[in-house]
Amino acid sequence: MNKILVVNCGSSSVKSCVYEMPSEKILCSCIIEKVDTAEVGIYTYKLPDKKGKLKKVITDAEIHKKTSHLDAINKTVELITSKEYGVISDLTEIVGIGHRVVQGGEYFKESVIINDNVIDKIRSLIPLAPLHNPAHITGIELCKSIFSNTPQVAVFDNAFHYTMPATSYMYALPYEYYEKDHIRKYGAHGTSHKYVAQKTAEVMNKSLADIKLITCHLGNGCSVTAIKDGKVLDTSMGLTPLDGFMMGTRSGAVDPSAITYLMKTKNISVAKMNRILNNKSGVLGISGVSSDDRVVAEAAEDGNLRAQLARDMQWYQIRKTIGSYIAAMNGVDAITFTGGIGENCPELRENVVENLSYLGMKINKEANSLRGIDREITTADSKVKTYVIATNEELMIAKDVFNLI
Repeated sequence: MNKILVVNCGSSSVKSCVYEMPSEKILCSCIIEKVDTAEVGIYTYKLPDKKGKLKKVITDAEIHKKTSHLDAINKTVELITSKEYGVISDLTEIVGIGHRVVQGGEYFKESVIINDNVIDKIRSLIPLAPLHNPAHITGIELCKSIFSNTPQVAVFDNAFHYTMPATSYMYALPYEYYEKDHIRKYGAHGTSHKYVAQKTAEVMNKSLADIKLITCHLGNGCSVTAIKDGKVLDTSMGLTPLDGFMMGTRSGAVDPSAITYLMKTKNISVAKMNRILNNKSGVLGISGVSSDDRVVAEAAEDGNLRAQLARDMQWYQIRKTIGSYIAAMNGVDAITFTGGIGENCPELRENVVENLSYLGMKINKEANSLRGIDREITTADSKVKTYVIATNEELMIAKDVFNLI
């Protein structure tokens, strides 16, 4: 069997897993956090149980202070080849390596085998993803040094959105900014949206090209995508993952004049405003409590009005985005929820479905209250179907690697 290593090298974490293909069997996963920080790096390693479900065998184990990306990659290799926890006996068993890359710009419409030219293009796009693309390049180069002859594949977060028409991806700025500076909507979470879209069509026993579908990836970062005729018509994130509706710490869309006004009157630098919009806004900024929906929900239940306002605002903006995409597609056949909040917040899903009752939708409260399984959560007589499907970006990456090599 062919074993594929999937790597998601972030600015402060390295996530990886090994799949056996084409059986799509997951063999292990490893998450290393607090990478390239002043803190002690920690890692969690999982192996499948008898039912094939991943189970922690090492939890929050420490590496050392100031763990580098090289340290993290080496620890990953050490674990997957170890006698006690390993899933391969030799590095040559890995036939391909897939890397998640956030920003592929207009260069990449699909996943590609990595060469020097691909790396150069990813590097040129660093201004559009300053936190992510440098880390991705580091991961690619480190894997190249360790797995010298193993082909590597870049899987781009925005590639699935490349089918958007110009009416969706263009901004109403002077055209030269698009021509010379490539300022346009790119979207994000594309690998997740692609996976759940395909899975939804499979569950419905229909071709993706034959349904109008809205996929909702809701977590600390949130995006909603409209898919018509098997292609992305529109998506809520824009030039960067900051656009769209409010998220855990991101503001989502804000009147640009509010930003320039604050910068001018409070003498806020570009760098500081960037931090405010990306790290101090959204649910955290409104609630003043946390960016974690579970914590905010508890605070709201205890009577914290700002926490309740944060949830109400986010849910309203999600409903509004979904509604605009229904209008854009002239209808909808199915809506799918995924991501940490999308999969684990039944109150949000019920709120959305009830506000779309005019479409002939009705929540199945029993199905909606379940956890941990893919399922339909609307009643059998609902004209528009609603599903909860756990996303699996890593498997989507492994599929692309296997198909390319």
